[in-house]
Amino acid sequence: MSELLAAPPLAPVTVKFPHRSRRGILLGLSLPQLTLVSGTLALLMVTVVSTGLAGAAALAPLWAAVAALVSIRRGGRSLIDWAPIVARYAFRRRSGQTKWLARPVSRPRKDGVLHLPGTAASLRVVTPHGSEAAAVHDPHRQTLTAVARISSRAFALLDPATQNANVGGWGRALASISRTGHVAAIQVLERTVPDSGDTLTRHWVQQGHPGAPVAGQVYADLVASAGPAAAPHESYLVISLDLKAAKRLISQAGGGLPGAFTVMEQTTSSVTQAARGAGLTVSGWLTAPEIAAVIRTAYDPASLSRLQQWSENGRAEATPSAAGPVVQVEEYDRLITDSARHATYWVEDWPRTETSAGFLHGLMFTAGVRRSLSLIYVPKTLEAALRDVQRTKATIIADAAERRRRGMVDSEADSIEYADAKTRERQLIAGHSDVDLTGLITVSAPTDALLDAACATIETAAGSAQVDLRRLDFQQPDAFTTAALPLARIAL
Repeated sequence: MSELLAAPPLAPVTVKFPHRSRRGILLGLSLPQLTLVSGTLALLMVTVVSTGLAGAAALAPLWAAVAALVSIRRGGRSLIDWAPIVARYAFRRRSGQTKWLARPVSRPRKDGVLHLPGTAASLRVVTPHGSEAAAVHDPHRQTLTAVARISSRAFALLDPATQNANVGGWGRALASISRTGHVAAIQVLERTVPDSGDTLTRHWVQQGHPGAPVAGQVYADLVASAGPAAAPHESYLVISLDLKAAKRLISQAGGGLPGAFTVMEQTTSSVTQAARGAGLTVSGWLTAPEIAAVIRTAYDPASLSRLQQWSENGRAEATPSAAGPVVQVEEYDRLITDSARHATYWVEDWPRTETSAGFLHGLMFTAGVRRSLSLIYVPKTLEAALRDVQRTKATIIADAAERRRRGMVDSEADSIEYADAKTRERQLIAGHSDVDLTGLITVSAPTDALLDAACATIETAAGSAQVDLRRLDFQQPDAFTTAALPLARIAL
């Protein structure tokens, strides 16, 4: 008699993130801290030599102030690290740059310019001849950015084998994109938007049977009440082409923007194929009006119903020149635009213990919160990644030696960070690609009170997901542009 042995169930794939280094230049001191300490020690030496200990004692308030600036920490930074950030905000506020108003102009505007506030003012949407798909050209950063609408099956509802395959497929997709050498950044943007119910109503009118007895009236009432209360999720994959790195390929393709679009089309084609292996479906690369609508609805969520109403296919479309906000007001902890208030958080720490690959599910599906989640991947070359690993290892060893020389105790964080660096080095030698990952979350609400409540909800959900968030005070405009807009922008 034969016996059938059932295979053990496949366990879901787990992920673990390395320890985030908080190491400074020397003994944990950042550049502002080290500069201030060095200058203070030099001043102390000059004071002692010229006036003796009495002169140094007379400057005791100065030494105490320096010690406070270096040692006191708020929001993960020392006071001296906050100084340049707060100073820039104070300068913007004093010079009136914290308020931005769209002004109508009588002269013709340059075709495709998005007219956004701040550092994104020069961005322009360009559509190549003979194509509908468009891209955003940044003449200062020398990038060309294409945006794709993507969708997938609910990850939490998939069986473990499919989850593992999708996670592995996404890793391979990132590796293949990174190895091209001319991709500046990859952004995954997932957001919730207010739904006017226009698309649902249109489908009901075209496909439904309002005249059916009893059921027709029930469905009509359901569509009328449920449509505006819904909060659909939209997902976008953004690819930013580095025009400097791709200069040779662009020249071979004819040069200029036409050559850049040829290289971009080749890149987007390979990205579409790689995304399929991760269980993602690329619905299409956005046109200029669709890119403008995504940007417009980020600044003004209430405009979505109007933009959908005038669209023939039910998708929101807008004129690129009207993509920006009508008004933008910056406060130290939030950004106020046309119909919403926004607060942007940085993901300071990812889970450092083994956890499910779907650990962000609770954060992404928090009920009653309008938010945008951006994951920005910046590829690094193998040589740059190996140099970074060697620099990290050398710094850890040097700091440990300096502490031993001073008679200070060893730090367990150093041991963990050194082990992470060695693991990363082994993976690079084995042929894996390396990317810098930045996570940003923008929370939006129509009023200040609702925004505060939504922020509290998101912070609680982040704790459950083992994610540490930090609100980007005094940096909200640039943080919003990076987190909520499909531009794949990275810090200069």
